[in-house]
Amino acid sequence: MTDLFQALEATWPAAANHKAGGWVVGEGRGGGKRVSSAQAIGPDALQTINVAEAVHARLGQPALFFLRPGQEALDEALAGRGYAKVDPVVIYQAPLKALAEAPPERLTTFPIWPPLAIMTELWDEGQVGPARLAVMDRVTGPRTAILGRMDDRAAGVVFVGVAGDVAMLHALHVDPAMRRKGLARNLVRAAAHWAQAAGASHLALAVTEANLAANALYRAMGMVCATHYHYRAK
Repeated sequence: MTDLFQALEATWPAAANHKAGGWVVGEGRGGGKRVSSAQAIGPDALQTINVAEAVHARLGQPALFFLRPGQEALDEALAGRGYAKVDPVVIYQAPLKALAEAPPERLTTFPIWPPLAIMTELWDEGQVGPARLAVMDRVTGPRTAILGRMDDRAAGVVFVGVAGDVAMLHALHVDPAMRRKGLARNLVRAAAHWAQAAGASHLALAVTEANLAANALYRAMGMVCATHYHYRAK
């Protein structure tokens, strides 16, 4: 299976990436934490934290570092510099074959690209504004947005992109008034069906540990924790 961190990068890319010693610093332009963070790419990362900090400053971004499993020495060094652990994230994944066994309810989900105005309005409700829509526009592989309907109205939306054999789900939002009615589950199933047709074999997504409702939903759908990451910020 395609590396999940590579799939995450390909389906939610930074506006630009800047080499900074043993780091690469994402230029986020408001697209979220991960695309605005520094990721270690070389053996000299421990010695060049200050170089990454300088690039962040040049870009006008707060210094932010992305840490994955196996980077404990970097994590400790950043903690020693006063960087606090922020937003632990779980990456879930599951084979599409399992997720697509139960199709979405008929005439409730509609893959549409580019997104309709009502879809961008729904995303805006969920604080997915123009800067994050610009991230979706930068994806070069197969991609779609999916509109979810419930009670004869547009009520939810999600974005999904494919990298290799992994479809990565992003920016799932359901109108607060329409939650706990099964629409989020329906949108995930619709994403799975679309991704199968696009040639993927697995569906994955990233969600903060603090989002208890989303974590419970994805586990209930048979998705399992494949890996995790967190940030360090001042």
